[in-house]
Amino acid sequence: MKKEYSDIKKLIRNRLLTDEHPPTQALIKEFKKIRKRGYFTKAEFLKMCNWKSARPRRFYESNSAQSIQSVSEKVFATDYEKRRIELLTSLSGVSIPVASAILMLTDPEKYGVIDIRVWQLLYQYKEVSVKPTGRNFSFQNWYNYLMKLRYFANQFNVGARKIERTLFEYHKEIQEGNLYD
Repeated sequence: MKKEYSDIKKLIRNRLLTDEHPPTQALIKEFKKIRKRGYFTKAEFLKMCNWKSARPRRFYESNSAQSIQSVSEKVFATDYEKRRIELLTSLSGVSIPVASAILMLTDPEKYGVIDIRVWQLLYQYKEVSVKPTGRNFSFQNWYNYLMKLRYFANQFNVGARKIERTLFEYHKEIQEGNLYD
C-alpha cells in the first residue's frame, strides 16, 4: 500500500467522510430505537450480523430469541466495554468483528466496526503495533482500536463510525493485490 500522507491525522483531515453509505444509514436509522428499548430482537440481531458477515448465518440463527434478548439487555445495561464484547461473543456465530458491528449499528457516535482494512491502515501509520494483517482480534486489540477511533473522532468532532468509514474507504482506494493472503 502506498503511504500518501505523513501521518494519519493528515489522512483523516483530507479524506474525512461525513456522509454514510445509504443502506447502512437506513439500518442505523432502523436500529436507533434499540438502545432506548434496551434490547434487540432476533430479527434485528440477524440483520445486524448479516450486515457484517453472512457466512456464519446458520450459527446466528441457532441462537434463541430469548437468549438474544437476554444478552442484549445485559449489553445495554453495562458501561464496561469488555463485558459488552464478552456478552455479544457468547452468542453463537458472533466474533469480535460482528460484535463491533452490532455496537456500531446501535451507536455510531461511540463505535466503529473493527475491520482488516482499517486495522492495516492504523498499522501502516504506526497507530497500532501488532497484527499487521489485521486478523484474529482479541478484546484488547478491539479496545485499543476503539480508543484510537474515539480519539480521532474527538479530534475531528465527529462520531467514531465516521473515522472508521473514512479509513475503510481510503484503504479500498489504495489497496494493492488481494486483501487476504
